[in-house]
Amino acid sequence: MGRPKITVVGAGNVGGTVAQRLAEKNCYDIILVDIIEGVPQGKALDLTQAGPICGYSSRVVGTNGYDDTADSSVVVITSGVPRKPGMTRDELLATNTKIVRGVVQETARRSPDAILLMVANPLDAMAHVAYRVSRFPKQRVVGMAGVLDSARFRSFIAAELGVSASDVQAMVLGGHGDTMVPLLRYTTVAGRPVSEWLSKEKLEALVRRTRDGGAEIVNLLKAGSAYYAPSAAVVEMVEAMLKDQKRVLPGAALCEGEYGFSGVFVGVPVRLGRGGVEAIIEYDLAPEERAALATSAAAVRELCSAVDRLLGT
Repeated sequence: MGRPKITVVGAGNVGGTVAQRLAEKNCYDIILVDIIEGVPQGKALDLTQAGPICGYSSRVVGTNGYDDTADSSVVVITSGVPRKPGMTRDELLATNTKIVRGVVQETARRSPDAILLMVANPLDAMAHVAYRVSRFPKQRVVGMAGVLDSARFRSFIAAELGVSASDVQAMVLGGHGDTMVPLLRYTTVAGRPVSEWLSKEKLEALVRRTRDGGAEIVNLLKAGSAYYAPSAAVVEMVEAMLKDQKRVLPGAALCEGEYGFSGVFVGVPVRLGRGGVEAIIEYDLAPEERAALATSAAAVRELCSAVDRLLGT
């Protein structure tokens, strides 16, 4: 039994950094796929040459095709275009639906037992595309957003209080961005509720900053978007699954009755193990949290209806 193979589709900043972080774990074979000739090959070669210095012997292969991806344990899909000036949300959705559909068709055919980890935006809708196109069991399609949002929230709380981020626990549910739902009652610092540490006004300000976390970085960079934290979030989810860690992390999963939703991908707490999403963990939500999550789910459902029309139902 060789090392698990992980395919990363999209060799941009997020995909390239995911490949780097996975290579440094020294326990996976990594296939980096991109349509731009030379880019995945160059990054793979660079990562391979870093191995002797960083102490890893991971196999990293860059390719413009999909044959090398066969029998992958996990396929991380970061491909898709960012929204460009003048591009409508519908145009972005149509473009990325087409891209993700093609990627999923190619990878699912070659790796029928893989877990699909979606990073492409709009995240929940692209998870829906992957689920419909692959026809995989719902346990093997999951989206990454909540781990990133929770990490951002934890880092802001830690900085505000001058404590280690590892002592801050937080769970952010719902969609990525405007419709995210931080569960403040379950947010703790060294076991104590965060409300005992920070005022309501300060907490609301940190929630707003978390909501705008991606935009804040985009505005600072001027060109491009975040990739260090998103790639770290991806790798945390990959390891939870491939190492069968049974971690409870927020992930975009297909709800079938949980939290009162059916047939829609929503950011919820999931138990991740070797089977993918092994369970959706139901928290007791306050009425305002439940309402916020319902708003998030409704926004996703609207996007998914548009996706279904694009896919032709």
